[in-house]
Amino acid sequence: MPWAVGGLRLGRDWVASPDPGTLRSRWAALADAEGAERERLFRPSRSRTPSAGAAALPGQRSAATARFADAPGPCPEPVRVLRAPFDEQWLLPDQRLIDSARPELWRVLDGQQLFAVETPELLVTAHLPAGRLGRVRPLHRRPGGAEPNLAPGLLPLLGARYGGWASPEDVLCWILAAGRPGPRGYEVPLAADPERWRAGLELGHRLLAVQLRGARGGEPPRLPGGRRPYVRSAVAGWPQGLAYDAGDEVLGLGSGTLSPVPAGAWAYEARGVRVLESWFAARTAHRDPAADGLEALGPAEWPQAWTSELLGLVTTLALLAALAPERAAFEPGPALAAAELRAAGVLPPPRRARRPASVLDHREEGPGGQFALL
Repeated sequence: MPWAVGGLRLGRDWVASPDPGTLRSRWAALADAEGAERERLFRPSRSRTPSAGAAALPGQRSAATARFADAPGPCPEPVRVLRAPFDEQWLLPDQRLIDSARPELWRVLDGQQLFAVETPELLVTAHLPAGRLGRVRPLHRRPGGAEPNLAPGLLPLLGARYGGWASPEDVLCWILAAGRPGPRGYEVPLAADPERWRAGLELGHRLLAVQLRGARGGEPPRLPGGRRPYVRSAVAGWPQGLAYDAGDEVLGLGSGTLSPVPAGAWAYEARGVRVLESWFAARTAHRDPAADGLEALGPAEWPQAWTSELLGLVTTLALLAALAPERAAFEPGPALAAAELRAAGVLPPPRRARRPASVLDHREEGPGGQFALL
C-alpha cells in the first residue's frame, strides 16, 4: 500500500467530540462570540485563525469558505471519525477550523473506502482517522474503489501464484493476519505457499469483520455461544469512573453495571493504554476542572447512546482478545523472494503510486467561494 499520509491534524480539541450535539453547541457559542472572546474560544494557531479563509472540504458542500470572522455560516453536519484506537467520535467538517484536514483523504472517502492506520499495530476503519494515530493508508486511491492503493502488478502476481483472483480487500486481510511492526515500519511477508495464503485470508477476514463493527452495512460482531453484554442496572446521573469485577465479569459505570464483560475486553490495550479507560476518559474530559473554553461544553447527563456504544465496544474488544493468540501464532511460512517481486514489476513501486491520484473532473470551492480545477 504505497500511498500513505498522516491523519488529520486538528490543532484544537474542541472541533471533535463523542457527542454531535455538543459540536453544534460549540459552533453556536463561537459564532455568537465577538472580538477577543471569539479569538480566545477559537484557539488560533499558525495554520488557522478566525481571520483566515480556507477551501471547502471535498464532499462537504455545505461548508462555508469565507473567513470565519466575517461569516461563520451555518453549522456543518458533524461527521464520524476515528479519534483514538477503537474510539469513534464526531468532527466539525470545516477546513477553517482544522490545522491540517488532509483534503486528499476526504476526496477518496466513500462507502467502499477503508483506511489502514499504523498505531503501531494495524487498525482498519471505515471512518477518517483524526488525530495522532499514525500513518494512514487508504485501500483505494479513487472514489468508488476504482483503483487500489497497491503496488502495480501485485494483484495479478498473487492471482497467478495462489491460483485465483486476489482482491484489494484480500490483501488488506492478509496484512491484518501476517503483518507485524518492525524496524522499517509495518512489515508484511507474502506467503510462497497458497495454503498459507488461504489460511491467512480466513483469519484476516475475521479480524476485519470485528474491527469494522458493522460498518458498510455489515452485521455487528457478536460473542459466540449466545453471550451478549447487556445493561444490568442503568446509569444514573454522571458516572465518576469505571470499575471491573473479574469474578462476575461486571463492568461498573458509576451506579450502572454491564455484564458479561470478558476479562479480555477489560484488559485490552492499544498503545499501552486500556481502551475502555481511554474511551471513558474522552467522554468525561469536558467535566475536568481544568477544561476551559469550548472544550468545557459537553452533555450535562450521560447520554444513553454512549451506553449502547460501550456495549458494542466491549464485544469488539472481547472478540479481538480471543483472536489475539491465533493471530500471534500465525506463521506465513516461506516468503516470496524479493527477486520474484522485482521481476513482476511489483518492487520498487513507482513514485506515482506513493502520491494521491489526480482528480481532474472534480470542482471544489476554494477560499472566498472561488473554484479550482484539481
